[in-house]
Amino acid sequence: MTPLVFLHGLGGGHAAWNAQLAHFRRLGYPCIAWDQPGYGAAPMVEPYSLDVIAEKLKEIVSAPSVLIGHSMGGFVAQEAYARFPHIAKALVLGFTSPAFGGGGEFARQFIAARTGLLDDGKTMGEVAARLMPAMRGSKSDPAGLAHAERIMSGISADTYRKAVGLLTTFDRRADLERIAVPTLLVAGSDDRTAPPEVMQRMADKIPGARLVVLEGCGHLGPMDQPAAFNAVLASFLEGL
Repeated sequence: MTPLVFLHGLGGGHAAWNAQLAHFRRLGYPCIAWDQPGYGAAPMVEPYSLDVIAEKLKEIVSAPSVLIGHSMGGFVAQEAYARFPHIAKALVLGFTSPAFGGGGEFARQFIAARTGLLDDGKTMGEVAARLMPAMRGSKSDPAGLAHAERIMSGISADTYRKAVGLLTTFDRRADLERIAVPTLLVAGSDDRTAPPEVMQRMADKIPGARLVVLEGCGHLGPMDQPAAFNAVLASFLEGL
């Protein structure tokens, strides 16, 4: 069966995919959930840039795989596909976008909003507790949100600062029409970070792409509604 490679978001790590790993391993899929450089036990890289991170991803993908990215992980999946298309049999881009920030005032405001609490002496646990309410949807799994908060609390503050800045450098809008593998996009109806309308415009530019919107789901899809997310992903994989 085709290997599945799960790529976490800004506040995540490999454990963000626990519900997916358990489910899809039971179905017989070889699965990897990585820690991006600087997360978990993965060493930091210099420069901390998307091209270097994509190179690190390529090193662990031994056969054409389904790259499954959540939020920032969707950026990494797009970047890796643009640079090394041979590693991807298909793409699953969840709760993400084809560009972020574009530099300038928006980027500065985003960085300030996400790291300002650290500047004020708050811990990553306090940052996570402050941010999680904005990540939820109307039908979120409370246990999933608590799991997401625990994961984010364990991230190094230095890694988090670097990753926040990294997001604002991403722009692969011009490459969407060149994606030539089956692509599934998954959005949450209540996601304010990557709203469904943003993801629909993205899907419209990727040849043959399909968008599925999970009702009542916030930004933390795989943890927010794990059963619904798994069902959508399983259906997509059956069609490959």
